[in-house]
Amino acid sequence: MPLFNTFILGSVSLVALFVFYLATANITENLSPQGCRMSWMSPSYIVQSAFNASWSPLSNRYSLLLYREVGWEPDEVLGTPVLFIPGNAGSSHQVRSIASSAARQFYASPYAVAPEFASRQLKALDVFAVEFNEDLSAFHGPTLESQISYTSHAISYILSLYPPGTSVIVMGHSMGGVVATSLLPSPNISAIITMSTPHTLPPARFDSRIDKIYTRNQLLLTSDPTPIISLCGGATDMMIPSESCILPTTDSNNDITRRTIFTSALEGAWTGVGHREMVWCHQVRWRVARAALEAAGTATAHAKVVVLDQWLRDGHALPPAASSEEPGFTLTDPEKYRIMPEAENLVIVSKYLSGSGTFLLPLPPARKTLLKATVLVGLGSILSVSPQNAVPLKASVYMCTPSEEGPRCSPMKPDLLKLIPNPKPGMTFPVPNEGADESEGAVVFEADIPLIVGDDPDERWLGVHVKDGDARGWVVAGIGLRENVIEGPSTLCECFYKYSDLQGSSHSLLKHYCSTTRRFVGSKKLL
Repeated sequence: MPLFNTFILGSVSLVALFVFYLATANITENLSPQGCRMSWMSPSYIVQSAFNASWSPLSNRYSLLLYREVGWEPDEVLGTPVLFIPGNAGSSHQVRSIASSAARQFYASPYAVAPEFASRQLKALDVFAVEFNEDLSAFHGPTLESQISYTSHAISYILSLYPPGTSVIVMGHSMGGVVATSLLPSPNISAIITMSTPHTLPPARFDSRIDKIYTRNQLLLTSDPTPIISLCGGATDMMIPSESCILPTTDSNNDITRRTIFTSALEGAWTGVGHREMVWCHQVRWRVARAALEAAGTATAHAKVVVLDQWLRDGHALPPAASSEEPGFTLTDPEKYRIMPEAENLVIVSKYLSGSGTFLLPLPPARKTLLKATVLVGLGSILSVSPQNAVPLKASVYMCTPSEEGPRCSPMKPDLLKLIPNPKPGMTFPVPNEGADESEGAVVFEADIPLIVGDDPDERWLGVHVKDGDARGWVVAGIGLRENVIEGPSTLCECFYKYSDLQGSSHSLLKHYCSTTRRFVGSKKLL
């Protein structure tokens, strides 16, 4: 009997383990599906043998490499320096995906600069990478300190190859981002891009020296003016908690130099990305490479921030260019505009998009409820936002009022302007192992419509000006009713505040908590 019981217990345990395995085998796909296209390259690495013991006492332990795309770019350093720092047990060869993308974007064909870069006199990237021989920097403070020291000397060596005043853009993967941050403050670093980096919490707290490095980095992250972008993989990254990847805000309360972007919201990517996949996921690597190419051609920190925001955006803030208003105009020729029927949305499919024109959507009579204008453009652009390789189609949004000459239109400033995914109906999004293409996506524009004061009987219209239509793309516009929706309190409040007899300070504290958990969220309903 004891043997039989042991057999039953063992069998049940094995079945339970198997069921548990099945339940967790695809947890990353269920939490945040990964739609990453594999990247391809033709790599070569030039060892910087001149970076020897005269530069760093660690030269016998580590090494410095220069990446070159075989058959596409010369071996000489002629461009803007970029330094890649691998993470815990990482390799310098992880730089190949980003460096290859930078080379193939800058060169239209082998050794021939693409016209869009040649016309602006931008330079190629000289991408260096430090090789730490897969050292475990996440678990050993002295190893992390050695990597910081070696990288600091590596930057000095790299800049000795360039004219005075040159600065370097630093990229760090995982713990390499911690090394990059530790190099601050430095006039030699113009910007830092980190990928899957645990900025706020060490992966393993085995060494007090790692805690000291993190403590110092927290002060740097809140005070140093160097632009820093942190790219995070979200729930798909099973190696670091998402919270540790978020950058702290600066002391000046100006977050323009600090941006945390999750790849599931990264415009053009829209996918969770695993920890190791972050460096080769095509949807991410080409944007990182392009951001570095464009930022290298700027002269000021503010200009770099604008460029980084343009190529690495999640849409949570308006792009800087959205504040520049387009000129207003008066519609004097009835043949060049059309007034839509009241309460009807504007829908223009591709075959009807030809040339230019203005469409006026009548606003409902004066009311106390706020209205919201929504315009979507597929494959085209609104203001400065568009997919990569967009079609010529452009749309502008105006508020129009009557005048003796005709409707007078003034530009509307957006409250929301971003690129959103445009998945194909009936297909999984993101497409597994493929994801979105660079030219996919739709631009969404939202803006609150001012209330009419008093009993003004004048008509008003939402004006949508469409130009350069060539039978590609689409435009949709409508007027929604903006309502305040109260999100109810948490279960804790329902259980303990509403039905409890708490008195004194405990009652006041819980009442305050419950009141702060009520959030007003903007919502709209089509008229």
